[in-house]
Amino acid sequence: MGVRMMGRPAPRRPVATYSIVARDGDGALGVAVQSHWFNVGGVVPWVERGVGAVAVQSISDPTTGRQILARLRSGATATEALGSLLEGDPDAAYRQIGVVDADGGVATHTGELCIPEAGHRAGGTFSAQANLMDRAAVWPAMAEAFERSTGDLAERLLSALGAAEAEGGDIRGRQSAAIVVVPGVEGGAAFDLRVEDAHDPLGELRRLVALQRVYLELNRGDAMMARGDHEAALAAYRAAAGMAPDEATDGEAAFWAGVAFAARGRVDDALPFLARAAAFGDRWERLLPRLARSRMLPDDEELVRRLREAMHR
Repeated sequence: MGVRMMGRPAPRRPVATYSIVARDGDGALGVAVQSHWFNVGGVVPWVERGVGAVAVQSISDPTTGRQILARLRSGATATEALGSLLEGDPDAAYRQIGVVDADGGVATHTGELCIPEAGHRAGGTFSAQANLMDRAAVWPAMAEAFERSTGDLAERLLSALGAAEAEGGDIRGRQSAAIVVVPGVEGGAAFDLRVEDAHDPLGELRRLVALQRVYLELNRGDAMMARGDHEAALAAYRAAAGMAPDEATDGEAAFWAGVAFAARGRVDDALPFLARAAAFGDRWERLLPRLARSRMLPDDEELVRRLREAMHR
């Protein structure tokens, strides 16, 4: 239920949350966010490679993210883009927006009528912002966690969200979370993941990020195989099969690693991977001969028989 103040129309219900926008040293841009609100990932994060990242929360026009990205795309800095959007905005006191541009410039706004506890802390190439928090320690903890964390941008953003939750997070609790990261260099990891409704959205988001890393490595192996860089491709498949427990993919990562080795004639290397996949049911064994028909394995009945036998053991 909205409220009316000073004779003006009731404001929209707030998207109260904590988020972080950031750029890393490789030029990757991203936003990570958590809220006690369904599908926060469809509202708060706006990211475009080579342009910038924007987090839009509290009571804000749903076109805000697109408008700021358009300004950045046309050459405005983060400060200029945010300033021009807020200029003359009659509801600026309710807005909370964090912006980082492609050069790492940062701008943040927390309106004085955002629901307490509300505030932000900006660093060299990031800004953490929050409203309707349990405690005012949330956003400083996010900033400190991001600054001291290591790893790629996705990992550092997740560290910031974890620090926010450790300080009490949203006063209403937890419901949804999201992370969007675009790489700054060719071949860098990209993420666009949402948890729409969960008792532990941050835990689920971390699980999804870890799982996506497995599939990114499998995709990298496919790309290298297509280029003819077979040894590097096999190394990528092997790495993917070891990045998470087999249960995380129901044996799929191990299966495709085994197929890749078998396709290159390295059957002894293939067999342990295929046996791992077989532990998750006979569907992987039944799939195997179809790959020969699709030329993903040699059209060799003896080879397929040997591989399938190994999956029976």
